Order: sequence, then structure tokens, then C-alpha cells
Amino acid sequence: MPDFARSADPRVQAELDLLSKLSPGGDQLGLDRITRLLDRLGRPQDQLPPVLHVAGTNGKGSTCAFLRAALEASGHKVHAFTSPHLVRFNERIRIAGRLIDDAELAALLGEVREASDGIEPSFFEATTAVAMLAFARVPADACILEVGLGGRLDATNVIDKPLVTAIASLGLDHQHFLGHRMIDIAAEKAGIARAGARLITQLYPEDIAGRISEIAHDVGALWLPRGGAWDAIVRQNRLHYSDEKGELELPVPRLPGRHQALNAGLAIAMLRHQDRLKVPASAFSAAMGWADWPARLQRLPSGPLSGLMPVGSELWVDGGHNPAAARLVADWVKHHWVDGRPLHLLFAALKSKDAEGILKPFAGIADVVHTLPITDHDCRDPGELAAMARDQGFKAYPRETVGQALAAIRKPARALVFGSLYLAGEALGANGTIPD
Repeated sequence: MPDFARSADPRVQAELDLLSKLSPGGDQLGLDRITRLLDRLGRPQDQLPPVLHVAGTNGKGSTCAFLRAALEASGHKVHAFTSPHLVRFNERIRIAGRLIDDAELAALLGEVREASDGIEPSFFEATTAVAMLAFARVPADACILEVGLGGRLDATNVIDKPLVTAIASLGLDHQHFLGHRMIDIAAEKAGIARAGARLITQLYPEDIAGRISEIAHDVGALWLPRGGAWDAIVRQNRLHYSDEKGELELPVPRLPGRHQALNAGLAIAMLRHQDRLKVPASAFSAAMGWADWPARLQRLPSGPLSGLMPVGSELWVDGGHNPAAARLVADWVKHHWVDGRPLHLLFAALKSKDAEGILKPFAGIADVVHTLPITDHDCRDPGELAAMARDQGFKAYPRETVGQALAAIRKPARALVFGSLYLAGEALGANGTIPD
């Protein structure tokens, strides 16, 4: 799939542009190309520190953020590979705790590009190789890998012996790659399970749980679901976690939403069910406040975009882009934004997404919907989105830019940018709120 990655560094941008042209078959999932590429590079995936591998439809990025926060609070140096980025490509690769710098990134992109001759890797496969090469060359105590798409055939799934694997929440997304049934999507995610490694998961309906159990059993992985081997629940504004080792009572996560407490619980369970990395209870407590994952119910500070709104307004951004994420965000909004200020939803969606399903949970919550394009991406036309929103009962207007939509708000209000991580990234960049 086209990535349209951007960089302010001309060396990095030139390499990203060249990588994006490598593979005419970039939409074909599989491990053959990434395996051949990594073989040419000396199999850096075999030289990584203990790997924590996370899949899921929603919540996998936040789970990775909680993992990193807990490990770093324990004094560990941590590599992390996540995707997509919001503003700068560098956000995807964190080497021993720091974002990769432009000079390193440009050199590694070039090295991987040269090694790709005749293989034609996808953009994601090539950049996965870049991350693994970077991680193999710098000592660290742990390596967090976020699955890009699915799991079984994702480029990150070349790790033979992960320390622990996990699946976050499941929902319908990327059906053209993963299938149209939840049970099929679950099976693709469970493809990261490995012999001898624990597979930690959230709690799923019986048929989905049964399929995951079968896959884990077939490969020799130990499946540990929430509600069985471990559990996490918010009670009296505290996160209560329990497993066979005992109970933890922790602060609720700083990241808003009940779903973030479950993501934090998943990260805790991953770290409590391994014995290579020591993580004290105090580190879990610190992680609840330290963990940061941009564009997840994030309120933007003063900046060029937020300054376009009337005094007394708030600008929020969330990268949710499927119906399951929309239901979680809409539920949080309904129960927390209760002071009567109107809600303006700034909405966009890729053509591959279920725009109707994403917008539906905001019925009765959003006062106005401003529909937008997504720069450089194959997105739904704002006019068509506005017509669709009106059919659902919303007051809706097509706009050309986020700034134009915000400038149209005449009274103090809340504005929520929603529907696409790419749109969220545009808003963060335009407001000068750059993830670090």
C-alpha cells in the first residue's frame, strides 16, 4: 500500500521516495520477500534482544506504549518499532529509548534499498528491515515489535523465538487482506504465536477464543487470556490487576478511556508472564502515568490550529479508523463531555474503511460534522461523506482543510479530529504538536 512518508530531511525523503517505488506487488502479504531481504542483511532478526510482539485491530500501539513505559521505568533500554507514524517517519523506530535521527535513518534506508535489488519488497517490508538492522547494531535489553497488518503474514512475523506475544482488541478492519469474518481476522492475528512462548490476549467471544486456542495449541504456545490466567478491571478509579503471582492495585492510566486500562492490563500481563526482564510493581505504577501514545484522545495545546477556535474551545485528536474504535471513543465522549459545549466532529476516511460504521456511534453526540480530504491518500470525497452524514441525521458540511473547518466554528465548542491516523497526523503537524 502507498505510504506517502514525508521527512523534512532531504536525504531521508529521497530514500523514502525510492523505497516506495521498489515493489509493484506491495499489496501482497507474505514472508518470502522480507525473509530473503533479511538473509541478505545477515539476519538481524536473530540478533535482537528479547522480543515482545503485539498484534490486534485496536490497542496494539497503546499496549506497546505501556510496555515501553514499564520497561524503561525498570531501568531497561528498549528498542521499539511501531507504525504508522503521525508526523515524522522517525517516530516508527526508537533505538534504546531515542527516536532514530535523520543521518542514521538515511544511511539505513539506503543500505536496505541496495540490498533489495531483485526482491522488490513492499515499503513496510523494507522499513521493517531498516528497524531490525538498526536494533541489531545497538545493545538494548528488550525489543517491542508492533504488527503492521494481521500477524501471520506480517513482515514483523519473522521472529522465531519471541519472549512473549500478545493480541489486543479485535474488530473488523483490513477485510480485503484478512477476511470478512471476525474468526478469520482472529486467526490471522494469532499467527504470531510461537512454540514455547506465551500468547497473552484479551477476552473474546467463545468462537473466536476457541480458534485462537486451537492455533496456540497447534504451534505449542501457551495461551493466557484475560478472565482466565489474568484479569484487569477499573474499580473506584483504580486499576486492579490479578494473576497467579498475586494482585496489583495501580493508578488508572493517564491515557483517557476504559479501553486504555485494558491495554495497560495486557502489557502488565505480558511482563508478568516472562522471566527474562525484571519489572517491579513500582514500574507498573509509574507506567500508568508515563505512557504516552499521541493521537489517542489527545487534547492539543495552544498552537496555530487550536488558535483558530473561539476562546473557551478545545481541540482534540484521535486516530481511530474503524467502527470498534469509534464506539469506544464515542462512549468516552458521551460520559465525559457533559458540560453542554457543542461537539464538532472533523471527519475523514480512506476509501478502504467503513465510513458509515465509523460515523454511526456519534449519532446524538456530535452536533456538527465537518468532512475532510486526507492529503495524498485515496480517501472518500468530502462531499460524498457529508451527504452520507446527512443521511444518518447529522448536520454536515464538506471542508477543504482542518483549518477551514475550525475557522467555521463561531461559538466555544469542542472539536474532535477523527476517522484516520493520517488526518490525525496532519492536525498534529499543522498545530506544531510533534510527537517525540
